[in-house]
Amino acid sequence: MLTSFSQLMRRTERERGEARLDVPSDWMQGRSVFGGLQVVVALEAMRTCVPSANLRTLQATFVAPVPEGVVRARAQVLRQGKSATHVEARLVDGSDTLAIVIGVFGHARPSKALRVPAQPHVDAEHALELTFVPDLFPSFAQHFRARWLRGSLPFSGRPAHEQVIEVGMKDEGPTSAGHVVAIADFIAPVALSYLDVPAPGSTLTWMLEFLCQDVHHLPLDGWRVDAELTAARDGYTNQSVTVWGPDGTAVALSRQTMLVFG
Repeated sequence: MLTSFSQLMRRTERERGEARLDVPSDWMQGRSVFGGLQVVVALEAMRTCVPSANLRTLQATFVAPVPEGVVRARAQVLRQGKSATHVEARLVDGSDTLAIVIGVFGHARPSKALRVPAQPHVDAEHALELTFVPDLFPSFAQHFRARWLRGSLPFSGRPAHEQVIEVGMKDEGPTSAGHVVAIADFIAPVALSYLDVPAPGSTLTWMLEFLCQDVHHLPLDGWRVDAELTAARDGYTNQSVTVWGPDGTAVALSRQTMLVFG
């Protein structure tokens, strides 16, 4: 039986500076917990230290695989200024650090600078509906709905440097920043399109910048992720992603350094 994202969040145990979540097998990504969920657990620990300020950025380094079962995050405030607060959270297994996440939370301030990104048009007439296939897709993917709008599929042997995917989550909501984190990390390495046989890929570092704070009213279907492979060499790839809400609003920017084993 699948455990929805919102059910997971309700099961999370929190106390000052710490969050714990028992992660089931349907949220695994190979031998590690889905990276987006790892960051969400870290964020839950951070929120015990900074409960109200808006989340502006997350920076994550994935140090080691996080096994199925209880995931523990410990958080501490690094610095609290007038507007911005920096918080560090670590996923730990005993004395071992499995992931390090830095969150920056900040209140709004007056500014004349204003630029709102416009969503480019993408023809969805020939969109490809993705169907979850066990052993071919990672387990966590069964919690998402996806339609391929542009670009080549992973392991198609058709190199592409751009992909556009319409994404939804099979979840009761309401939409939270955690859902945005999960949606932003749904997309696989774009460079997997260069391969013609399945091979693993994983994220080394990830930076996620939030452009829109008010997401609670947005549905969990009809999101879009536009990804661009900016460089690839020696098994390391670099890609950028824009996350668009169902109303066409730019919600987040993502930047990842990833490994492709093939």
